[in-house]
Amino acid sequence: MSHKPFKAVIPAAGLGTRFLPATKAMPKEMLPVVDKPAIQYVVEEAVHAGIEDVLIIIGRNKNNIANHFDSMPELEEKLRQKGDSDKLAKVEHSNDLADIHLVRQGEPKGLGHAVLRARAHVGDHPFAVLLGDDLIDERDPLLTTMLAEYDKRGATVIALMEVDPDSIHLYGAAAIEPTETDGVVRVTGLVEKPRKEDAPSNLAIIGRYVLSPDVFDVLEHTEPGKGGEIQLTDALQELATDTNAGVYGVVFSGRRYDTGDRLDYIKAIVQLASDREDLGPDLRPWLKDFAAGL
Repeated sequence: MSHKPFKAVIPAAGLGTRFLPATKAMPKEMLPVVDKPAIQYVVEEAVHAGIEDVLIIIGRNKNNIANHFDSMPELEEKLRQKGDSDKLAKVEHSNDLADIHLVRQGEPKGLGHAVLRARAHVGDHPFAVLLGDDLIDERDPLLTTMLAEYDKRGATVIALMEVDPDSIHLYGAAAIEPTETDGVVRVTGLVEKPRKEDAPSNLAIIGRYVLSPDVFDVLEHTEPGKGGEIQLTDALQELATDTNAGVYGVVFSGRRYDTGDRLDYIKAIVQLASDREDLGPDLRPWLKDFAAGL
């Protein structure tokens, strides 16, 4: 179906309290995953899916994010004078990734509120929401599939992933029914962080959404839910039960790294570094020796 180009929205206003004291003065989205800040992986994912306009929702003390995607003439000139073309290319790459915009969330009133803050910038464009805590391995494209499903169905598309039933209380859980497309389901209901016995399935919402601008009208009247915050899941629940709107889910079975959790953050660094040609050959044998000595 024909529509205006997709935009991307990346909420990055959280306090990152799980990583204190590291995040006392540094945004959690700027914590390095190997040698790039986590948020750069997310922006690159949007760009690889064909999105050129990216809005980052920031909070207080998040100026480092803006600085990272801006040019640094002094650093670039020093690298140029030293003839360090490899590092210069890496620095300049983040400058030119996309058309980056920033807006402050103000009060931290939840993910739904953060998305609502994007309304003026998004306008009447469809848009993808990418959470910075969830890194999707570039070898397992997810967002591209979700954008294609939006084009096909003209309806909201969310990413789902099977999790251990004992962990479903950490996520939004989806009630689903099959569609004619393998790996794509129709979402009939959503529950935010249910108890294991109340969960409609073990399909959890992970941090990728493709939304119609119609969601803003729903968010405007969405009452605060769990934690006194405006939950995006509650707005999606309303859309899921609207026969004229509908919500679909792409079930993802690829590599996902949860950098919002300290242990998973460490695992993400080890996994990604192990797979790299410049680090893996030396790191993998060391890991084997280290594990053998435990």
